[in-house]
Amino acid sequence: MAYTTSEGREQILGDLGIATDRIAEALALLGEAYEHLDEHLADELEERLFRPVQSAYGRAQRTHAEFAARSGMRSRAFAPATQPGPSENVRDLIERAADAAHEADQEIAELQDSMLPVEVGDTELRAGLAAVREALDPVPARARELVRGIGR
Repeated sequence: MAYTTSEGREQILGDLGIATDRIAEALALLGEAYEHLDEHLADELEERLFRPVQSAYGRAQRTHAEFAARSGMRSRAFAPATQPGPSENVRDLIERAADAAHEADQEIAELQDSMLPVEVGDTELRAGLAAVREALDPVPARARELVRGIGR
């Protein structure tokens, strides 16, 4: 499919926006899970899951805003995701957060595989996308490890 440079850049910003929203969802779920854990497990969740996801979220927002500015396009504001209801158990919250982080990682992988960041992007965009994926990559496995330790 043929596209203009402007359309390609819009596609990049749209896809990165979707991934960033998924990362925000993961943060909200981890924040709720944190509130239900004892101090030791909460500290572990913060270190192993929340910090990498928070780092990925910040980097994704920065990458989006900076690419939009370099491209002369409008960036969007990212609002925090809606907090989940308190009725969910901690395991489900952590598993859902891991799924959201994985989905964000996959969205960015698909964007990278599309070659749009090479064709209409730039070096800074590609570096930003790679940094987001690097932060998100260990989250699902770490979440599984943490969930196994809950309730023991």
